[in-house]
Amino acid sequence: MIDDPTLSAKLKRYLEVGSAVGGLTARLVGQEYLGRPIDDAAYAKNLKATLGSMKGPLMKVAQFLATIPDAIPADYAQELRELQSSAPPMGAPFVRRRMAAELGPNWQHRFQDFDLTAKAAASLGQVHQATTQDGQIVACKLQYPQMQSLVETDLSNLRALLGVYHVWNKALDTSEVQDEIKTRLLEELDYHHEAQQIAHYQTIFKDTDWINIPTVYPELSTGRLLTMSWMDGKPIYDFIDSDIDFRNQLADHLFQAWYRPLYHHGMIHGDPHPGNYLIRDDGTIQLLDFGCVRHFPAQFIKGVIQLYHALLNNKPDQAVYAYECLGFTNLSKPVIEVIGQWARLLYDPLLDDRVRPIQEDFSGTKGWQTASQVHAELNKLGGIRPPREFVFMDRAAVGLGGVFMRLKVERNWHQLFEAVIEHSPYF
Repeated sequence: MIDDPTLSAKLKRYLEVGSAVGGLTARLVGQEYLGRPIDDAAYAKNLKATLGSMKGPLMKVAQFLATIPDAIPADYAQELRELQSSAPPMGAPFVRRRMAAELGPNWQHRFQDFDLTAKAAASLGQVHQATTQDGQIVACKLQYPQMQSLVETDLSNLRALLGVYHVWNKALDTSEVQDEIKTRLLEELDYHHEAQQIAHYQTIFKDTDWINIPTVYPELSTGRLLTMSWMDGKPIYDFIDSDIDFRNQLADHLFQAWYRPLYHHGMIHGDPHPGNYLIRDDGTIQLLDFGCVRHFPAQFIKGVIQLYHALLNNKPDQAVYAYECLGFTNLSKPVIEVIGQWARLLYDPLLDDRVRPIQEDFSGTKGWQTASQVHAELNKLGGIRPPREFVFMDRAAVGLGGVFMRLKVERNWHQLFEAVIEHSPYF
């Protein structure tokens, strides 16, 4: 179906996605009107399995939502945060058609060798290993067809789902969130854009020896085919039982890899999923997948740093100014007080000048419960509309926090953060 542009194929996709979220929608309606509980752990696991087997953007949308407390019910969020694509890759005939569409009918002459069996398959495309005519081993990231059309289909289902859920929970108006997700997804489909982000990261880390950024081969790339240097390494969770000094160093480097670009260049890698980087035995980070890089206005980054200092030095007026920089509007005093609870939760490890886990219980349960309590209070007050920039800030914080907890590292996050923001042009 994904290789079929016909109207019947599009209709089939709409029904397929609708079925995946329809059960959850029914549960939301049942909670509101029939008093039936919606936190169904068994259904949540089935939903994860269903979405994980589907190609297209819906899986990424689900991952985004799962990082926002109370955007969806807790049981579903827990499962969807762990969601990974398990869809089988497309076969050789498909690959030949797609490569011919991107590089022309004689595309195989551009390579010494091209493995038609994918090394990895994800929601928007799959990766093949190849060898260039001058002997360089490369990764060819080949996008599935019809992705832009699928974005529209999947997001229309998402809007319907969230519309029902917000009848029940009014804490968050996710209209800005939906717009942000759509914008970033469409950017992610443009491989020319991704190549530009790779160039930015190469500049930022050009003098850093503990991180590698891939090299792009423009002559073998198009808007839907991105050819890069092949990067070897192991999944980070292969190092869970490594020496604690090694794990601590990994945590320090990951912290810098994500937050140095943010606080010095106004941009962040928006997808810290462990599948998007590999680790070499010497601890070098092989950073992958730059399709989801978010650039922020200077005022927003200034607000993030201002809020940190306001909380650190207990200055409520500075905190209000920071919220305004971040894009919050029409904030009443009660709402400001509730947002203050959320801010202290978010910044907690950065304010605490001692060696500690990123969250004290290593499970994240307490933090999620606190966030849910904050959202319950916001629900009573009529809710807020989070600025769209928070989608990927939250995603980075939740994603990295989960990795730090799995590695069981204990660091002085306050000092790490102070070192990162030192000499930031935004403060």
